[in-house]
Amino acid sequence: MTFRPDVVRGVPSGAPAGVVDFRLTRNAVVKEYKRGRLSRLDVCDAHPELLRNAQHCSGPASEECPICEEPGALVLVTYVFGGRLPASGRCVLSAQELARLDQGPRELAAYVVEVCRSCNWNHLSRTFPLGGRRR
Repeated sequence: MTFRPDVVRGVPSGAPAGVVDFRLTRNAVVKEYKRGRLSRLDVCDAHPELLRNAQHCSGPASEECPICEEPGALVLVTYVFGGRLPASGRCVLSAQELARLDQGPRELAAYVVEVCRSCNWNHLSRTFPLGGRRR
Protein backbone atom coordinates (compact mmCIF):
# COMPACT_ATOMS: atom_id res chain seq x y z
CA MET A 1 0.00 0.00 0.00
CA THR A 2 1.35 3.42 -0.90
CA PHE A 3 0.44 6.76 0.56
CA ARG A 4 0.10 9.89 -1.53
CA PRO A 5 -0.62 13.37 -0.17
CA ASP A 6 -3.98 13.42 -1.98
CA VAL A 7 -5.27 10.34 -0.13
CA VAL A 8 -4.57 11.76 3.31
CA ARG A 9 -7.71 13.30 4.73
CA GLY A 10 -7.58 17.09 4.91
CA VAL A 11 -5.07 17.64 2.09
CA PRO A 12 -6.66 19.80 -0.61
CA SER A 13 -6.89 18.25 -4.04
CA GLY A 14 -4.10 19.52 -6.26
CA ALA A 15 -1.90 20.65 -3.36
CA PRO A 16 1.77 20.58 -4.35
CA ALA A 17 3.89 17.74 -3.00
CA GLY A 18 6.26 18.55 -0.17
CA VAL A 19 4.17 21.24 1.54
CA VAL A 20 4.52 21.12 5.32
CA ASP A 21 1.89 23.02 7.31
CA PHE A 22 2.72 23.96 10.91
CA ARG A 23 -0.85 24.80 11.94
CA LEU A 24 -0.98 22.11 14.67
CA THR A 25 2.19 23.41 16.30
CA ARG A 26 0.88 26.97 16.06
CA ASN A 27 -2.41 26.01 17.66
CA ALA A 28 -0.60 24.23 20.50
CA VAL A 29 1.52 27.32 21.24
CA VAL A 30 -1.54 29.60 21.18
CA LYS A 31 -3.42 27.21 23.47
CA GLU A 32 -0.52 27.16 25.95
CA TYR A 33 -0.42 30.98 25.90
CA LYS A 34 -4.16 31.26 26.53
CA ARG A 35 -3.89 28.79 29.41
CA GLY A 36 -1.20 30.99 30.99
CA ARG A 37 1.62 28.48 30.61
CA LEU A 38 3.52 30.78 28.25
CA SER A 39 3.96 34.51 28.75
CA ARG A 40 3.49 37.12 26.07
CA LEU A 41 7.27 37.57 26.04
CA ASP A 42 7.62 33.86 25.21
CA VAL A 43 5.39 34.05 22.13
CA CYS A 44 5.87 37.64 20.94
CA ASP A 45 9.60 37.57 20.29
CA ALA A 46 10.07 38.38 16.60
CA HIS A 47 13.61 39.24 15.51
CA PRO A 48 14.10 42.89 14.44
CA GLU A 49 14.95 41.84 10.86
CA LEU A 50 11.76 39.77 10.66
CA LEU A 51 9.77 42.76 11.90
CA ARG A 52 11.43 44.99 9.31
CA ASN A 53 10.52 42.52 6.55
CA ALA A 54 6.98 42.29 7.93
CA GLN A 55 6.69 46.05 7.60
CA HIS A 56 8.06 46.33 4.06
CA CYS A 57 8.04 42.92 2.31
CA SER A 58 4.88 41.11 3.35
CA GLY A 59 1.43 40.17 2.23
CA PRO A 60 -1.78 40.21 4.25
CA ALA A 61 -2.85 37.14 6.22
CA SER A 62 -6.41 35.86 5.99
CA GLU A 63 -6.97 35.95 9.75
CA GLU A 64 -6.19 38.14 12.73
CA CYS A 65 -3.36 37.71 15.19
CA PRO A 66 -4.10 34.88 17.64
CA ILE A 67 -2.42 36.77 20.50
CA CYS A 68 -3.49 40.43 20.33
CA GLU A 69 -6.40 39.90 17.87
CA GLU A 70 -5.60 43.23 16.20
CA PRO A 71 -7.39 43.36 12.82
CA GLY A 72 -5.02 43.70 9.85
CA ALA A 73 -1.85 43.38 11.93
CA LEU A 74 -1.00 39.79 10.93
CA VAL A 75 1.05 39.48 7.73
CA LEU A 76 2.93 36.73 5.89
CA VAL A 77 6.63 36.99 5.09
CA THR A 78 8.17 34.52 2.63
CA TYR A 79 11.83 33.56 2.59
CA VAL A 80 13.54 31.37 0.00
CA PHE A 81 16.71 29.37 0.71
CA GLY A 82 18.96 27.44 -1.63
CA GLY A 83 22.15 27.37 -3.63
CA ARG A 84 23.51 30.73 -4.81
CA LEU A 85 21.26 32.59 -2.39
CA PRO A 86 22.53 34.35 0.75
CA ALA A 87 22.86 32.16 3.85
CA SER A 88 20.16 34.27 5.48
CA GLY A 89 17.80 33.54 2.59
CA ARG A 90 16.03 35.87 0.25
CA CYS A 91 12.85 37.68 1.22
CA VAL A 92 10.35 37.36 -1.63
CA LEU A 93 8.41 40.51 -2.41
CA SER A 94 5.63 39.26 -4.70
CA ALA A 95 3.80 36.23 -6.06
CA GLN A 96 5.40 36.93 -9.45
CA GLU A 97 8.89 36.71 -7.96
CA LEU A 98 7.97 33.46 -6.23
CA ALA A 99 6.62 32.03 -9.52
CA ARG A 100 9.83 33.06 -11.31
CA LEU A 101 11.95 31.28 -8.69
CA ASP A 102 9.74 28.21 -9.05
CA GLN A 103 10.51 28.08 -12.79
CA GLY A 104 14.27 28.01 -12.21
CA PRO A 105 16.47 24.92 -12.46
CA ARG A 106 17.82 25.12 -8.88
CA GLU A 107 16.08 23.35 -5.99
CA LEU A 108 14.96 25.91 -3.44
CA ALA A 109 12.91 25.83 -0.25
CA ALA A 110 10.34 28.48 0.68
CA TYR A 111 9.38 29.30 4.26
CA VAL A 112 6.29 31.36 5.07
CA VAL A 113 6.28 33.06 8.48
CA GLU A 114 3.27 34.81 9.98
CA VAL A 115 4.18 37.96 11.87
CA CYS A 116 2.05 40.40 13.84
CA ARG A 117 3.16 43.97 13.32
CA SER A 118 1.34 44.98 16.50
CA CYS A 119 2.49 42.53 19.22
CA ASN A 120 5.52 40.83 17.49
CA TRP A 121 3.95 37.34 17.43
CA ASN A 122 5.65 35.15 14.85
CA HIS A 123 5.37 31.53 13.84
CA LEU A 124 6.49 29.41 10.92
CA SER A 125 3.33 28.81 8.92
CA ARG A 126 4.43 26.43 6.15
CA THR A 127 7.31 25.32 3.98
CA PHE A 128 7.31 24.09 0.40
CA PRO A 129 9.81 23.24 -2.36
CA LEU A 130 10.44 25.48 -5.35
CA GLY A 131 12.20 24.99 -8.67
CA GLY A 132 14.43 22.11 -9.54
CA ARG A 133 13.44 18.98 -11.35
CA ARG A 134 10.54 17.99 -9.10
CA ARG A 135 7.98 18.12 -11.89
